[in-house]
Amino acid sequence: MACSQFPIQLCFRPLQTIKRKVLVIMLDEQQIRELVSTYGPVVNQGRPIKQIIADGDLPRLSGCTVLEGKVSDSVFSDTLLSRDLAPIRLMFRNNRISTHDVNRGAIPFKDQVLAFNHDHMLRLVEDVLGSSQFTVQGLQPSSTVIPAENLNLIMLENVLRLYMAESSTSTSLYQHWVSAKDLGEAFLSYAGHKIDVKELHPNGVLPYLMDTPSTKEKIDRTIDAKYLIESGVCSAEQYAQIRNSSIMAFGVVSNYLHAKGMVLVDTKTEHGVNASGAIVSADELYTMDSSRFWRLDGDGKLETRDGKPASFSKEFARGMVKEKDQQFNEDQSNEIAIRYIQGLQHLTGEQFEPDLRSRDERIVDSTNLILDELL
Repeated sequence: MACSQFPIQLCFRPLQTIKRKVLVIMLDEQQIRELVSTYGPVVNQGRPIKQIIADGDLPRLSGCTVLEGKVSDSVFSDTLLSRDLAPIRLMFRNNRISTHDVNRGAIPFKDQVLAFNHDHMLRLVEDVLGSSQFTVQGLQPSSTVIPAENLNLIMLENVLRLYMAESSTSTSLYQHWVSAKDLGEAFLSYAGHKIDVKELHPNGVLPYLMDTPSTKEKIDRTIDAKYLIESGVCSAEQYAQIRNSSIMAFGVVSNYLHAKGMVLVDTKTEHGVNASGAIVSADELYTMDSSRFWRLDGDGKLETRDGKPASFSKEFARGMVKEKDQQFNEDQSNEIAIRYIQGLQHLTGEQFEPDLRSRDERIVDSTNLILDELL
């Protein structure tokens, strides 16, 4: 939707030039709250992609396989090929939020926020990690439909940790440390790393950047590289490439964030092999769902809020969970949406410019644009 179609209080010319420097005017908290409360129900409405295809609104995807995931769905088939005969996989981001392997409901604008977040970070690290995505002229960075090559996925989640973040997730280093400490153990074994329990502190920096991979199962398990190699998930050479390129990318993103007064705490990436035999990134990169970002104060120390690091990540939503199968209510969903939008603007340095059309309209238009370009 064009700027002129926004309510006046939400409409900004995003750039002003002052002494040759570009000043980006962000949406403030009140404007974000108005945006979420007014348009949240509209952008959340829509059919699952499986239903859109079944209803005949995307006839070129008829007969394709649809895989429904926690927070995104994928569409592909043996006959869905680009003009260069590369297999296509369309990924459809949705507004669902998952914590502790449980779907907690829909968060307004989450799909657009994370799409823009990923696009921004991809441009930083694409030369290091590679990418499965196709470039489509006219496709907006906030498009919730992502066109990519259908990779031969390597079935692991590549997790790097620089800090031991407090976390309620059972697979986290923090929870393993708490257990070892309570048992009086001197050392902790975690993902192949032997760590002195006394060297670790809640939300403290780790002795070194740790690779702590996990399985891609219904319930993820943290394991070591030896297990992955011996069980045939990947070869030693593949794991070494994934690990080394990911460490390089971690450094690139860390340097970028340092200039913005932030640190990269941890991150998760996924990878696959393309038709040329190269290992490339396969999913979202350095988003607030796949990573933790903490803010620094003017002295370069961690900024805190209620005694905890001031964070842009999904951990804020995890903290709202009080019951195993809890669903977020409207107020909770809106608060999470506000934090996502604030985080996006801080991470990217750009104003959030939402597409206020219904989800169905956005999906159909973006998908047709992609198919017109690739087929």
